[in-house]
Amino acid sequence: MKQFFLASILAGALALPAVAADYTIIAPANPGGGWDQTARSIQSVMQSEGISGNVQVQNVPGAGGTIGLAQFASQSAGNANALIVGGYVMVGAILTNKSPVTLKDVTPIARLTGEYEAIVVPADSPLKTMGDLVEALKKDPGAVSWGGGSAGGTDHIAVGLIAKAAGVDPTKINYIAFSGGGEALAAILGSQVTAGISGYGEFESQIKSGTLRLLAVSSAERIAGIDAPTIKEGGLDVVVENWRMIAAAPGLSDEQKAAVSADIEKLAKSAGWQETLKTKGWQDTYLAGDAFNEQLAKDVSATEGVLKDIGLVQ
Repeated sequence: MKQFFLASILAGALALPAVAADYTIIAPANPGGGWDQTARSIQSVMQSEGISGNVQVQNVPGAGGTIGLAQFASQSAGNANALIVGGYVMVGAILTNKSPVTLKDVTPIARLTGEYEAIVVPADSPLKTMGDLVEALKKDPGAVSWGGGSAGGTDHIAVGLIAKAAGVDPTKINYIAFSGGGEALAAILGSQVTAGISGYGEFESQIKSGTLRLLAVSSAERIAGIDAPTIKEGGLDVVVENWRMIAAAPGLSDEQKAAVSADIEKLAKSAGWQETLKTKGWQDTYLAGDAFNEQLAKDVSATEGVLKDIGLVQ
């Protein structure tokens, strides 16, 4: 009887589901910006979908994400429960800041989202269209100030490409970098800059409330549900999509990497995540494994070329 009882306990224990891993996600920017929103969305969905029992988000801002990246790489080696959000902005910041720590020093897992750039001005701005903004830029590039994210990031690259397409020397643009979405938004709303540029999601509530005017978006075609022309419609051949990724710590075993990758795949394919994408206005750009690593290498190379054009990388 005792043997039967013990066997029953063991069988029951083996039948129990594995305990989900607890994760800590580094959002390498101040609260309110795209990386912070991405990290907290991952946190919410992983918990609500039962992918992980407890997920914490830690903000480590500065230098286009490279401060958080360096801290993550040095302090999280071998820790399969540590994750960091990154993306196109970080790729540029690594190059412009000549960061000794790069994405090669962590374990890229997957690209998750894409978001097109939105160009806005305060509601009382005399600039009514993208054409008005471009004309002002052509007249005096230095007099047009642009408020956006980190130097060398997606926002900065987009402004450089706009200037280049308009026949303006990209090195003459007056770009003011902010370390967090909240700071940039305050500067734009306070008319401290001529125009603002960031992902549409960071401006959506102010656009809908009428405090910001949306001049254009950086997609190839108009985006359903967003009442704005594309930059291309204004005669400038510029299309820019910001993307965001998730990476794990360096020094993981193949088994640890596989487990993290499986959790992120569950996240990306979950109903909760798909609903989050719709709510935030993010594109589903999920790409993982070797395909993502190959694309990441191409993006790093292409970004270096653009940053040389606008004078941020020699």
